[in-house]
Amino acid sequence: MWKHIAANAFSLLIVALIAFAGAIAWGQRQFVEPGPAAEAAYFEVARGASLAEVGDNLAAAGIISSPVIFRLGARYTERADELRFGNYEIPAGASMREVLEIITSGGQSTFRYTATYVIRGQGNGEMRLRERLPGGGEQIDLAVFGSDEPVPENYTALVEGGTPIVYRVVVPEGMTVWQIVNGMRGAEFLVDDVEDLPQEGTLAPDTYEVARGTAISEILADMIEAQTDILVAAWAGRDEDLPLENAREALILASIIEKETGVSSERDQVAGVFVNRLEQGIRLQTDPTIIYGESEGQGFLGRGIRASELANADNPWNTYLIDGLPPTPIANPGRAAIEAAVNPAETEYIYFVADGTGGHAFAVTLEEHNRNVAAWRVIEAERAAQEN
Repeated sequence: MWKHIAANAFSLLIVALIAFAGAIAWGQRQFVEPGPAAEAAYFEVARGASLAEVGDNLAAAGIISSPVIFRLGARYTERADELRFGNYEIPAGASMREVLEIITSGGQSTFRYTATYVIRGQGNGEMRLRERLPGGGEQIDLAVFGSDEPVPENYTALVEGGTPIVYRVVVPEGMTVWQIVNGMRGAEFLVDDVEDLPQEGTLAPDTYEVARGTAISEILADMIEAQTDILVAAWAGRDEDLPLENAREALILASIIEKETGVSSERDQVAGVFVNRLEQGIRLQTDPTIIYGESEGQGFLGRGIRASELANADNPWNTYLIDGLPPTPIANPGRAAIEAAVNPAETEYIYFVADGTGGHAFAVTLEEHNRNVAAWRVIEAERAAQEN
């Protein structure tokens, strides 16, 4: 009898082992076979989320078929403790193994929605909300609105719904500190905690990725650090015999170069003209310095410069009257302008004036320069006539 019972028990054990092995094999196949998602999708791994929570959310989103097999597979492959929070694009039909690889690899987050805020010259900004369609990476505009315009309902709905959005602040080259800070104050996703403005010229123009609720002072600190690094590196690699005493003077010159030309190919040429004038004791006589002083650092007048402003001796930035460089930078120059200031082109040019194409006509002699100025006056008159 006992032999019969033992034989039956052994048979049951064999059946159980076979069933268990079959279940393991089935689970393994499920883990590596294509998943149920018919289309690519975005998925967020929240900060601090557990493996169980992530598995349940993936199943609820229709990305995986079984949160249990997903958890077992993660433990079997020893990746259960390697979840990386962030936003990920999951391809259509991704297997559980592939999904696990994506959310534990620590790669850069891929957001479906991007809100890019571009600072404008009037101390305001423009927001562009874009959606990145899953699968192909195509981006479409959902909303474009100024900081002084009503916020669109679709943007508000995303924010109030807690939808993951990556925010970017774009700071163009050549803006003053006043323009940058006041532009940031128009961004509803930033916290205005600025009491005192940073020194002029110390903010590096660039695109900065931030989180919603970031303090403006934090962004300014990053900008100051970046500009310091750029300036230190540029000054270390400067040309010999520059008529500049220190890196701060290089920054001042770079800010003037930045405001004088937006044409990348002529930055070093403009720098060469200013260096020649400094070396020869000729006043810089550059209009952007006048504008900076007359606008009290706001960077724009909204009109042409008046003769009385050219003769204003109370403007410390009036390079028509002062010798050498003005007392401070007149804007926040970009890397290219800083590098041009410390590595100017070797040229004989002493003068330049706008040529009507966005660039400048350069000259060695005053006579040649006067001809270029006359040609520019004709262009200005023709444009004024067309506007009227």
